[in-house]
Amino acid sequence: MQGRTKVAVVYYSATGITYQMAVEAAQAAEEAGAEVRLRKVRELAPEEAIRSNSGWQAHRLETQDVPEVELDDLSWADVVIFGTPTRYGVMAAQLKQFIDTSGPLWSQGLLADKVYAGFCSTATAHGGQEATLLSMFNVFYHWGGIVVTPGYTDPSQFVAGNPYGGSHTSNNGETAPDSVALGATALTARRAVQVAEVLRRGRAAG
Repeated sequence: MQGRTKVAVVYYSATGITYQMAVEAAQAAEEAGAEVRLRKVRELAPEEAIRSNSGWQAHRLETQDVPEVELDDLSWADVVIFGTPTRYGVMAAQLKQFIDTSGPLWSQGLLADKVYAGFCSTATAHGGQEATLLSMFNVFYHWGGIVVTPGYTDPSQFVAGNPYGGSHTSNNGETAPDSVALGATALTARRAVQVAEVLRRGRAAG
């Protein structure tokens, strides 16, 4: 088997909460031995909306050097981990817009048989975390992907409580991800890498 497992962590974040989780996912994947690309999706909001929120403006400047995702990042990866804030129980429009450009890869079967996972954040408790992840998985099923979740495979998950992926309640952006949320995100990434490596070994053998 040649090379390391390739992981793309693709996220949208307005004020930095989901970005912190994306960084944790990327670091965990690297520690698991993967080659990682951390990529943000393109911002769609108008300038006046961004400038009206100091946290949004500051985060955009903070992450200006993070590359924007391209379709090539999806075709390159063995594993794709998506991160998003919740918008009414579904992913943010910015991430959905990027996903909607993936048709050329999907039609050629280039998104099938990859490992996919996700993480998310909400402003309030019970704000649609599980619904967001489950709706995101619908995309992966259409692609023919292999969905990997943290489940309850580690004792920490009985504290985190979300078997579908890493998640966090930010209290309207005031509370940064804690060790529980970051731990669940890291576990999600590690499991995605582990499953991808098992699949790669199986394909190489046969």
